[in-house]
Parts: sequence; C-alpha cells; structure tokens
Amino acid sequence: MKPVVKKIEEIYPKNSVETQIKRYRAAECGFAEHFGSLEEHRFFSAPGRTEICGNHTDKSCGKAFAASVDLDTIAVAEPTGDNMIVIKSEGFDEDRIDINDLDAKEEEKQTSAALIRGAVKGFKRKGYNIGGFKAFTSSKVIKGSGLGSSAAFEVLIGTIINHLFNDGQVRSSTISQIARFAENEYFGKPSGLIDQVACAVGGFVAIDFKDDGMPIIEEIHCDFDQYHHALCIVDTGAPVGDFSEEYNEIYSEMNAVAGYFDCESLRQLSTEDILLNINDLRRIYGDRAVLRSIHFFNENERVEKIVHALRNENFDGFLSSVKESGDSSFKYLQNIYSPKDLRTQPLSIALNVAEDVLHRKGACRVHGAGFKGSIQAFVPYEDLQQFKMNMEKIFGINSCHILSIRNVGGCEVLPV
Repeated sequence: MKPVVKKIEEIYPKNSVETQIKRYRAAECGFAEHFGSLEEHRFFSAPGRTEICGNHTDKSCGKAFAASVDLDTIAVAEPTGDNMIVIKSEGFDEDRIDINDLDAKEEEKQTSAALIRGAVKGFKRKGYNIGGFKAFTSSKVIKGSGLGSSAAFEVLIGTIINHLFNDGQVRSSTISQIARFAENEYFGKPSGLIDQVACAVGGFVAIDFKDDGMPIIEEIHCDFDQYHHALCIVDTGAPVGDFSEEYNEIYSEMNAVAGYFDCESLRQLSTEDILLNINDLRRIYGDRAVLRSIHFFNENERVEKIVHALRNENFDGFLSSVKESGDSSFKYLQNIYSPKDLRTQPLSIALNVAEDVLHRKGACRVHGAGFKGSIQAFVPYEDLQQFKMNMEKIFGINSCHILSIRNVGGCEVLPV
C-alpha cells in the first residue's frame, strides 16, 4: 500500500496555493515558538466534510453520501522517541498524553485530550504501532456548521500516528473507524461514521452502513469543477443549544418502528412493510415516526441515484436528488427546527431565501444534523455573488462560505 503523501498544489485550489504555503509556514513558526526548535518536522492535513444525502440514516444501518471540502486542519509534527504526546492547537491550551496510560478519563470527556487519547488507544487495540510526538495544529474548519471539525481533528491525529509510526500503511477506512471510537468512547459523543469517513477518505464517498462494524465505502471519482457550481455553506448564526434530545428522538422513533417487526433496524425492512402496516404504526408510534421511517427508505434510494448520476456525468440528476433529499428532511424527517421553539426557524428562512435566489437552478438543503446551524447550497458560478450578497444581508458578513470539493482525505504534505 502506497502512503498518501501529497504536494500542496495537489490538495488546494490553484488560487489558494500561495496562501496555504504561508499558512504552513506560520504553523512552522508556531511549532518553533512553542516547542523551542524544528528538527525532523513533517506536515499533515485532514479536511472537513459535507453531507450531501443520507440525512440521519447511518444509525439505522442506512446509506449516506458525503464529500470532503477544502477547509482543513493542519499539523506540524515530529516524533520525540519518548512516551509523551504533546499537542498545541492554535488558540487553545496544550494537551499532554502519556501513551502508557490510555484508559478513558471521565474528567477529559468533551475535550481534545479525550480525542487524542482515544485515537492512540484505537491504534493500539488494533495492533498498530504508537509512539510519542509533539505537534502544532491550526484549523480552518468552521465549528458549528456541520463541517466535521472534531472529525477532522481526530483524523488528523490518526494520520500523524499512521505516518510517523506505521509507514502510512493504515487504510483511511481504518483511521475513520479509530476516529469514531475516540469520539464515541472517549469524547462521549455517540456520533455515526459519516464525518470520519469523508474526512479520512476524501472526495465524494458513498457509505453503506448495512454492517455498521464494517461499512462498505466507495469512492466516487468526479471532476466537480467541470460543472461550474460552487458549494456554499451558510451559517445562520442560530444560538448554540443542546439538541441531543431531538437527535435521539429521530433514532428512537426509527428503531421503535423496526421493533414492531421484531427487527433491529429499518434496513431489514422495506417501504412496503411500512405502508402495509401504516394504520397500526400510526396508532402505536405516531405519524412522525412513520414519516421518518419513510424518509429512511427514500434516502437510501436517493444515495444510489446520486452515485449513478455522478458516474454518468449527469449533474442535473445529481442536483435533482440533492433537492429531493432536502425536501424529505424538511417534510418527513423534520429536523429543520425544534418543536420546542417554533418562533426560531433560521434554517427555514435561509432555505426560503436560497430558493428565491437560485430560482429553480442549483440546489439547497439543510446541512448536517439539523435543528440549528447551517444550510448547504450548490450555486452556479454566475449566481454566486448575488447568492452570497443576499445571504449575508440577512445572516451577516462572512456567513456564506464558498467552498470546493477536495479530492484528498487525511494525508502527509510534502515540505513547502
């Protein structure tokens, strides 16, 4: 297996290469300033991600479609030859982990230290080499916009360990599973695997979670630039809140419907099973549980349609399926706003404005888990400035982020 090592111009858009070189050099300076010297340092990068289809299907063993983006977290790192991992992330306190003590710490939950310790433990439990190193990290992945900032950090740590101690021979799919282990078992967040796979593998990826322990990951090769559309993520600036109850209700309702048929997940069923028993299901579990289950089956079919469309260079078909997925999330999955606060619906407003500007072109939908945060839009280049202006008029300057699809996942970067 060939290690994933890339030149900087192979990772970033041409018009940003010089800016990225300066960024890496600034990270070098940050490393030297914090640790006192630069000796055998190496560069690493892990991208953020965007979910395109398969909204809230992964935990019911469904299918999803995602991609990595050109916002990333980078690191300058070098091995130390001892048992300590010391990481200084720009703007945050230093984390220190002793690799001889890899048990999960209750006091570390919800911290970067937990992610680091969990990632190291994940490598060790799979029989891979681990070792001490020091690193300085810097991130451009926007937090709170569904771009997978924590997943990018987890994958970055895994990528560093892979290249420093395992000759880059650990597969990206394995790194994604280790990253999820760190987030679930050490950080304390019961996330799925979509974020980690997209960040680790790179480009467009279709993921089948029928066997959650060993998902089928398929890379979909596509020259997205040829379609002359930009990917926009609009941050609505919604107040940060705890929506864990709303998220859990989605899965509990889907699982309840599956339980009616003595099944562990909806993946063992079909739409016909729901429709044939719809009266009983509505009476026992309520209409929303039925609608969310129907969303699950339709999303699985849409993932296949999107894969087929991109393979056959049918970009209109791709956009059509993205729109359908967004409509299904709004109407059937119902994760656009919380029923506890009906006055606050920023995603609904953002989607309305986006549809008005796009005027039946491009596509827009909720981005990420929903209930707060951001929307995703594929915008034709000729409408891009108008789209950005209209969005920022409502949600503020720099609320509309113009991104591109990155074809490289977690990797080592050649010296700049």
